[in-house]
Amino acid sequence: MSTLLPVSIALLAGLIMTRVFKPLKLPSVTAYLIAGVLIGPYCLGALNVDGLGFTSLEAVAQLSIISEVALGFIAFSIGNEFRLEELKHTGKQATVIGIFQALAATLCVDIALYAVHIAMPGKLTVPQLITLGAIATATAPAATLMVVRQYKAKGPLTSLLLPIVALDDAVGLIIFAVCFGIAKTLVSGVVDFISIFINPLVEIAASLLLGAIMGWVLTQMEKLFNSNTNRLNLTIAFVLVTTSLSSLKFNIGPVHVGFSSLLVCMMLGTVFCNICPLSHDLMAATDKWTSPLFALFFVVSGAELELGVFGDVAIILIGTVYIVFRCIGKYVGTAISAKATKCSAEICKYLGITLFPQAGVALGMCATAMQLGEQGRLIRNITLFAVLIYELFGPIMTREALIKAGDIGEMPAEVKNRREKKLKDAKEHGKRKHYSILRGHHHH
Repeated sequence: MSTLLPVSIALLAGLIMTRVFKPLKLPSVTAYLIAGVLIGPYCLGALNVDGLGFTSLEAVAQLSIISEVALGFIAFSIGNEFRLEELKHTGKQATVIGIFQALAATLCVDIALYAVHIAMPGKLTVPQLITLGAIATATAPAATLMVVRQYKAKGPLTSLLLPIVALDDAVGLIIFAVCFGIAKTLVSGVVDFISIFINPLVEIAASLLLGAIMGWVLTQMEKLFNSNTNRLNLTIAFVLVTTSLSSLKFNIGPVHVGFSSLLVCMMLGTVFCNICPLSHDLMAATDKWTSPLFALFFVVSGAELELGVFGDVAIILIGTVYIVFRCIGKYVGTAISAKATKCSAEICKYLGITLFPQAGVALGMCATAMQLGEQGRLIRNITLFAVLIYELFGPIMTREALIKAGDIGEMPAEVKNRREKKLKDAKEHGKRKHYSILRGHHHH
């Protein structure tokens, strides 16, 4: 079976689902994810009919290249939010809130899960709860960005939100490395100073450096081309090259050098946006090009969601505590730090809600957590359960928060009028054409 059929079915299923859910006014992201669940190995795929859906999680895994590429482009377009002229206004607020809400989420989850550890002995170990606390930092840039795009959200909250989501990943990497190092030490009894402190810092520095170099090279190469089509092709090629370079891993002595593809591609976008005079137009063109790619990415993500985790009561219990307290941590942490940095009342109230979605980065972290052996499996299943809930409800909550904060308005009157005028013109044109054909017949 070629990969082409599953890809086309995934894309069509996602698009049809957006129509099915239109009366419910759900964000497209949610529709794509549900479409993925339906054609995934737990629903239609379970019928084992080739071409109906993904028959196994292995079949879904074969499309992992789509996820890699999509995340590269998502990170690249988030780089667009780091234009220096805009960061002058929001940079300090974004930094403070980004760091504070991540730490608050970790703290809340750690305390709540420690209570579970005491209340239900034998269900949850200390290394597991420390690791889950660290995974709580991660926020999903993809879902948030898609909601912002779909509803063309604009305003003070949106301009803070995307830099925070980006920063969140860097902070999350450090917190995760430190906490996971402590968890590994507790399990094995060996303290590994390098993997706790040095590796994460090297990873962040190396990622930013690689991204910056690629951004500079891209800007120099743009000058060789005059047509916008070629420039767009070059930009796409560069995001692909950068994404593939960021999967390199090597060791320098005892230090492990790896890259975070999100940070690398974000830096690529940031440098490109700040030094290339044509970046506005090229970013807009890239966004149009990536639309089907993102749709596919979310359908594939939906198909990857493992519904098998619902079978275990302990996972649902611990997972629910994790979900609730991560949200409390994100919300309270954001509200306090937003107030401290003198943000408006709307931002203090609604920004935290937009940071609930969680996906790719968290799954990457729980893949690392599998190094804990048997203990890693529970961490993975709880994260999968949480991602399932967050992905389905997060985008809806993000949209509601953006509407309440006034960043998503009604469809502007001018857009409505323009649409109506276009339809009217098309009808008029059709009538005229019809009339001239009839006149032609009369002459003959």
